[in-house]
Amino acid sequence: MSCALENVFILLLALAIDLAIGEYPGYLHPVAWMGGVISMLLRPAPRQSTARFIYGALAVCSCIALFSALAYFLLVYLKGLSLLAYVIAAAILLKATFSLRGLCRAAQKVKRLLENGELMMARQETGYLVSRDTQTLDSQRLTSAIMEMSAESVTDSFVAPLLYWLLLGVPGAIAYRVVNTFDSRIGYHGEYEYLGKFAARADDLLNYIPARISGLLLVAAAYLSQRDGKRAWRIMLRDHRRTESPNAGWTMAAMAGALGVQLEKPGYYLLGEAEEPLSSCSINSSLGLVLIACFIWYGICLGLVGACYVITA
Repeated sequence: MSCALENVFILLLALAIDLAIGEYPGYLHPVAWMGGVISMLLRPAPRQSTARFIYGALAVCSCIALFSALAYFLLVYLKGLSLLAYVIAAAILLKATFSLRGLCRAAQKVKRLLENGELMMARQETGYLVSRDTQTLDSQRLTSAIMEMSAESVTDSFVAPLLYWLLLGVPGAIAYRVVNTFDSRIGYHGEYEYLGKFAARADDLLNYIPARISGLLLVAAAYLSQRDGKRAWRIMLRDHRRTESPNAGWTMAAMAGALGVQLEKPGYYLLGEAEEPLSSCSINSSLGLVLIACFIWYGICLGLVGACYVITA
């Protein structure tokens, strides 16, 4: 982990950018560029299953090399030119790998649609955010889907990118985002079963530690917000294995336990205990926990970078 003082300013500025403007416009967003490159790489993919797996692995590695190398050489050049330009560029790139305001906006949009009785629009908006068929979901199951998405986003939209930034700098955070984008775009089921298998397994591996950190952060957030932290811990330990993903269950189960609700993906899993009914207000409760958990992690990252600088100065 680099201990230069500029990393403190990079982290401060990156969060300030996120809170001030949220997501970048699509044409300026590196993740959108990643999506374009992924789409281009998918076109010539072979049809034979083994060849598709190998091609998928090479595509992921090539995309990581492309975007991480571009970030690395750009930052090296700017650092030699101007330290201020380097800090600003690094913060802009780092912010592109995580999203807090964008997550809250997306969840709040569905909440407003549900409160206004616009069920069809709520189903459509939720469908953009989760990997399930939302066309037949009622308001409670839509609420559950948004709460699950919010809980899981603690890992892949905040904790993991900053962890890999701590370890490997901006190129490391970008490499993580490439793998995560690959996984979200093609996964490993259906049409892309073999093509996306490497990306899915790499995403599982990269999220293994961040997911468990995120679960603990949500338990801590439950205590800090005077929710039931003890129940969050118990449900997390009991239910985290119920999801197909080896990682998603940690945060979703902790969320369910903290709020005393049941979260369900019909036909796949049921997490928590239905002590409280789900309603659109439950989305606000889940976002409150997410924000507290993310700010705890941000404080830890800032403290680590600051302490590292002080120790090595």
